[in-house]
Amino acid sequence: MKAVSEADHVPVGEEHWAQKGDVRLFLWRKRLAEPTMGPPLLLVHGSSLSALPSYDLVVPGHPDYSMMDWFAREGFDVWTLDHEGYGRSTVTESNADIACGVEDLRAAVLLIRNVTGTRKLSLYGLSSGSLRAAAYAAAEPGSVSHLVLDAFVYTGEGSPTLAKRKEGLEFFRTHNRRPIDREFIKGIFTRDKPGTTEPAVAEAVAEAQLVFGDSVPTGTYLDMTQNLPVVDPRAIRAPTFIVRGEHDGIASMEDLLEFFRLLPGNDKQIAVLPELAHSTQLGVYRHRMWEAVRAFLRRDA
Repeated sequence: MKAVSEADHVPVGEEHWAQKGDVRLFLWRKRLAEPTMGPPLLLVHGSSLSALPSYDLVVPGHPDYSMMDWFAREGFDVWTLDHEGYGRSTVTESNADIACGVEDLRAAVLLIRNVTGTRKLSLYGLSSGSLRAAAYAAAEPGSVSHLVLDAFVYTGEGSPTLAKRKEGLEFFRTHNRRPIDREFIKGIFTRDKPGTTEPAVAEAVAEAQLVFGDSVPTGTYLDMTQNLPVVDPRAIRAPTFIVRGEHDGIASMEDLLEFFRLLPGNDKQIAVLPELAHSTQLGVYRHRMWEAVRAFLRRDA
């Protein structure tokens, strides 16, 4: 039997690039040196943060904030991508709405299939990333093994976050990019329930995100304030897990329960996790979400 070294438990990262027409999409992969079990896991980012600040964050003096590393150490082959207009991917004149994100996912999934040889993969999406993931799962039901929707919203009814965001609707209609700065990014982690995220984490996210510039696309904000619902739950065939933090203002429970009710299969779960807010993956109690998602994805293993 081969001896297991400490190096075998250190996730290895590698970059890949997918092509979507003239747009280059940056993908980042992490896994252990040993072969992994099960389908690849693709993490889909939200409206204001790109892939690496969302899912592969290093916080000085605060270990274990990389969701990618944690799942890789659990044996998953973990991927994420920067959507068009975000991070290291091509910045275009597009507002990079949810429909654009679905096309990004088509290109990313094709690349992952070519690299890994697998037909299906698991999808996890956060906030507008969960809308992208759900819309892709509805459009490509044969490609998704498991679907996790975190900080999801269906119609937007009863959402205090979206009610506030609608004040900027005219700007979102007339501009394809919106400004972000350090205070805006830090506000993501305090708007629902201060104290659910460490201040050092918000600072680290701001540092990691702002190296990519001081603006992001408006398309997902426009969809979430004007065009909801953008996903038909009746078209989703994959086993689905809806998860949210206790203090998340992006959607009411009534809104989520209606989406849950309309999912056609019986292989579905919903959970509310205490002491977490909108960005569950970076909260003080982030492991509650990570462990719940792991259990869902590994349930049939």
